[in-house]
Amino acid sequence: MNTLAGLLDFLVYVLQLLVWLIIIQAVLSWLVAFNVVNMRNRFVATVVDGLDRLLAPLLAPIRRRMPDLGGIDFSPLVVILAIVLVQRLLQGLAMDLRLP
Repeated sequence: MNTLAGLLDFLVYVLQLLVWLIIIQAVLSWLVAFNVVNMRNRFVATVVDGLDRLLAPLLAPIRRRMPDLGGIDFSPLVVILAIVLVQRLLQGLAMDLRLP
């Protein structure tokens, strides 16, 4: 296997992990908003804070540019769509590198 193609495959997997982290953060924020999970629980507060700190650099620029939609945050959806686009491009590039 070509080393560069292997690196591109690894990047695709890392981006997929990032997509799952964004989905987990979104679902967890809904659970906190509807008081299903308690933020006084130390573990929950740590997980929510860690995900917010990890994903804030990705989501904050999108949130600043998106219009106010009445409390609905579509920035995770926009970031996920951008990540999927980058994944498709990287997968196509990796396929091209594997061809003889």
